[in-house]
Amino acid sequence: MQVYFIDNDDFFKRKTMYDIKPKQENDNDERAIFFVRGALEAIKKLRWIPDVIHCHGWFTALAALYLKKMYADDPCLQKAKVVYSVYDDAGQGVIPETLFGKLGFDKITPDDLSVMEQSSDYLALNRLAIRYADGVIQGSETIAPELTDYISSLEGKAFLPYQGKEDYEEAFDNFYSDLLTAN
Repeated sequence: MQVYFIDNDDFFKRKTMYDIKPKQENDNDERAIFFVRGALEAIKKLRWIPDVIHCHGWFTALAALYLKKMYADDPCLQKAKVVYSVYDDAGQGVIPETLFGKLGFDKITPDDLSVMEQSSDYLALNRLAIRYADGVIQGSETIAPELTDYISSLEGKAFLPYQGKEDYEEAFDNFYSDLLTAN
């Protein structure tokens, strides 16, 4: 198995994974953009053509948006299905409100972000990823009820509820198979 790292000492050489400082004092927005764009650009440079790109947690929430908007016409990425796993990780990091302006540099419009309702909190980022993902997996036993309601409101969205340790292998296999054979 090959492993590639997306790194930048200014962004990732820290003692904690997420910055929990107030929104005005952290750079989680820039870190998330750098990570997501870095991963997607690496896929392009390596000329990989993935069938599925599976994103885990709020820090990767922008990936689904980028894939469906910015990379929609890219030959390497245009056919990839996006799966987003949502977790009960509220409060593990905050994204500054400056996120909206920074996404404008990547030709992301306010309409593309409407589901966030001008908020950059955990719930808003998850709603964004869920909206643009082809499928959603509940990665922890419980998630915010608002997210469960939002997923349920999206007709036709492939959704796999939380799977216990005994059942997950077959359930995931079936979920991916169904997603890949759907139009």
